Amino acid sequence: MGDQGPGTAGRSVRRSTFSEKRSSFAATPGSLGKHPVDCAPCEAPDGHPLLADLPRFHVRGPAEKLFEEAYDWARPMTDAECTLRHLVGLDVNMAFAAGANGLPVGLGAPTHVKNPVFDPKMPGSWLVDLSHVDMSKVKVGKDWVQLDGSLLPSPFTPKGEAPTGPAWYATPTVAYAVELGYDVAPTEAYVRYDNGRYLDGWYNRLRDAYLATMADLGVDADLSPEDFLAAMDGYKGRDPQMAIVASAIKATVKGGLGKLRERPRGEGWRPGEPWRALARPTWRPDIRAAVISRTRINLHRKIVKHAAFTGQYPIAILSDCVVYAAGGETPLDFLPHREGKPLPGGFKLGVNPGLVKWEGTQSVLWGEEVRERFNAPELNLARYIKDGNVTDDDNGE
Repeated sequence: MGDQGPGTAGRSVRRSTFSEKRSSFAATPGSLGKHPVDCAPCEAPDGHPLLADLPRFHVRGPAEKLFEEAYDWARPMTDAECTLRHLVGLDVNMAFAAGANGLPVGLGAPTHVKNPVFDPKMPGSWLVDLSHVDMSKVKVGKDWVQLDGSLLPSPFTPKGEAPTGPAWYATPTVAYAVELGYDVAPTEAYVRYDNGRYLDGWYNRLRDAYLATMADLGVDADLSPEDFLAAMDGYKGRDPQMAIVASAIKATVKGGLGKLRERPRGEGWRPGEPWRALARPTWRPDIRAAVISRTRINLHRKIVKHAAFTGQYPIAILSDCVVYAAGGETPLDFLPHREGKPLPGGFKLGVNPGLVKWEGTQSVLWGEEVRERFNAPELNLARYIKDGNVTDDDNGE
């Protein structure tokens, strides 16, 4: 792991000589090589050998540990939302695959930089205070808009809580703070000068397989929103074996992400000792963090666009599923259209990765009753929106 000296403090993390030498790199992504590389200390999961010197029961906080995870957020409904009849769930198709598409990731070891100038095109982990980002006033495109920030999750944390000080974030998260119109001043970073779109081939193969399989099940990529909802209704029953293939493709995405930060599996392992997965070049927690960061940010961007245009805010988000209170039963009843076309940058119904499908609808009364039964006004209803059955089981689907 390289280290830049104090004389480079405050400089851009870009290296022009590097860019010139590898100008064709983005077009021909390379591999992760034959040998494993150490992650940065902030990227290391608990128990990693890099952390062996920490006190045994030390719990790392946000300023010590990169914590890029998917959303698990909910809020109480407003009085106005309680007068509506339905809770409608949207689910992003192959959300994490879409998050990987075109994403630059590090191919080699990180370089430690002090007081870097943030570069949104540079993969890495950044220690930066984002607590000044006010979700009630953000930029959407080129325009500043006023939103009700109390009804939105923070884009920067999985639980949707606003950060209270410096924390480690992957590049897409920090880039989003800039996109929303706010300045950022990282105090430290681990950046990867050797980078490329390593996951593009993986994404393209899985996307092609998924679209071909769904087409075989009668769900084509060029359907209108109405026809798409009709085609999705009961699609698994048309060919149960083909439906298993579709599920397997989706599971491959989540399994592949998990492998990037595989944990010890017994093996007599003790904290501070290496485990078997660390010997793989593809053990890359930084790549997993970047994909999850970008996926969460992609969803938040759609939520903000939707709120700015409609005044509607989500009441719950679980990973790639988001729930809105609505007057009608289906997404067609509340997803906005401009001149017959979906809101640009908002939610769009369709089978392609990154577009959304209808996850399910329950009544507002059901939601209130469930929260009352468990005495939990912020119970995450996205977990149960599909069929309304409230259990302790959750597979993240």
